Amino acid sequence: MFNRTRCLQITAALASISLLAGCSLFSDDSGDKAKRIVVGTTSAPSTLDPAAAWDGSWELYRNIYQTLLAFPTGSTKPQPDAAQSCDFTDSANESYRCTLRKGLKFSNGEPLDSKAVKHSLDRIKTINSQVGPKGLFASLEKIETPDPLTVVFHLSTPDATFPFVLGSPAASLVPPKEYPANKVRSDGKATGSGPYVLTSYEENSEAVLGRNSSYQGFANRRNDGVTIRYFAKSDAMVAALKSKEIDATYRGLSAPEIKDLQSTASHNAGVQVVENVGAEIRYLVFNPKDPQVAKLPVRQAIAQVVDRGALVTKVYQGTAEPLYSMVPKGVVGHKTPFYDLYGQPDVAKAKKLLTAANIPVPVDLTFWYTTDRYGGSTADEFTELKRQLDESGLFRITLRNKPWKDFQVGYKNGEYPVFGRGWFPDFPDPDNFIAPFVGKDNAVGTPYEPAEILNDLLPKSRREGDRSAGVKEFETAQQIFAQDVRLLPLWQGKLYVGAREDIAGAERALDPQTAMQMWELYRKISW
Repeated sequence: MFNRTRCLQITAALASISLLAGCSLFSDDSGDKAKRIVVGTTSAPSTLDPAAAWDGSWELYRNIYQTLLAFPTGSTKPQPDAAQSCDFTDSANESYRCTLRKGLKFSNGEPLDSKAVKHSLDRIKTINSQVGPKGLFASLEKIETPDPLTVVFHLSTPDATFPFVLGSPAASLVPPKEYPANKVRSDGKATGSGPYVLTSYEENSEAVLGRNSSYQGFANRRNDGVTIRYFAKSDAMVAALKSKEIDATYRGLSAPEIKDLQSTASHNAGVQVVENVGAEIRYLVFNPKDPQVAKLPVRQAIAQVVDRGALVTKVYQGTAEPLYSMVPKGVVGHKTPFYDLYGQPDVAKAKKLLTAANIPVPVDLTFWYTTDRYGGSTADEFTELKRQLDESGLFRITLRNKPWKDFQVGYKNGEYPVFGRGWFPDFPDPDNFIAPFVGKDNAVGTPYEPAEILNDLLPKSRREGDRSAGVKEFETAQQIFAQDVRLLPLWQGKLYVGAREDIAGAERALDPQTAMQMWELYRKISW
């Protein structure tokens, strides 16, 4: 079995907390499970192929693809899914072996054997998509398949986080006959071995999921199918919830919409809201290709001016809180280095930084954000950032935006001087709030190679199966982030699910990666 003594530890239990008063969300097995659930979101997949996405597409993947390990509801430790058992076979955490369940097959009838696992993961590096999850597999050197049920992963360096990577949708398993080894599947279809099959898909509009009759795994499906509707604007999504066109909403709700859905009027209209503890963060990325951004005093001055308290109060109205580290509150090793180093917003201190470096003011910069990935409050957030920086007299900010598909191509090509990103954890460990942002091929597309983090701190921490033993390394890494200001954390948010009163399971639906496990939702037979 999976060796729990080696399992990564995390003090933050990303368990759901219900805010409902007077409404029960407890499971009701007498409900009519056969009825289809309709879920709305503003986070449409960028692609259906797991080899080419490291973004919100994972939400769909979690429901149609399977992984060797996964995170059952309430678990922050990876447990066997397609695998029967997995374990490190050496004390150095460099060789990891998984034994597959017997008789597994994809929905197209192909066997899900060790060769299919190797094919699924090898193609990620072969395809080498700019926006794919290859960065998560940096430690994977080669895969061996000694027999149809055995997969052995050889790592180039000790990596106690590798089981968590295998439990993420980055490691989604695909049938070799339908997914080429050297290119992204492009027929608009998806085939997996997960709880559901994708019966139809219309880009940016709708995904229709039906039960996978050949599924073998941990998910206990409480409905017979789910329709996911993709909305360009959150106000249309909320209107659809109120008018009973959809049963639940997730991702993209603005702060005013959350407040509205939590109101007595919405409750009386049959709408409930579930608040979930979250590790979602928002941050700015600084691209040193830009001649102004390349100057450390410019980045430090921005860090000195930005008022996170005003930002979350004006824009997010209590649905978020200021964040002073890339490692959010509640995660092992969280500190506040940006507060410790820069303190309260201070224009005078920022001016001294620029003056000492002989940088004339105002500094002209362009800030970019995406219009359709993080919800309706994003534009307001950047308007507030512009106001703060412009009013300091030290900066003159121009705002630009693009829809997500175009936006991600732009930041990966290094086109934006400063841009906003959100981060939902790939797995619940502090490593996942440090490692993805460093290295040549990092998640934000702007190479950042701090030698101490890459060559010392991360390798040392990854030798520790007990994650609390690596706290000092993560604390030091956070301090380096604050000194370099290549990334500027802004806020940490809570997660909200809005649902009709007859929908149960919302409090169990979000996994530690904040992907919605659609199988947990079901319609109660009575209210």
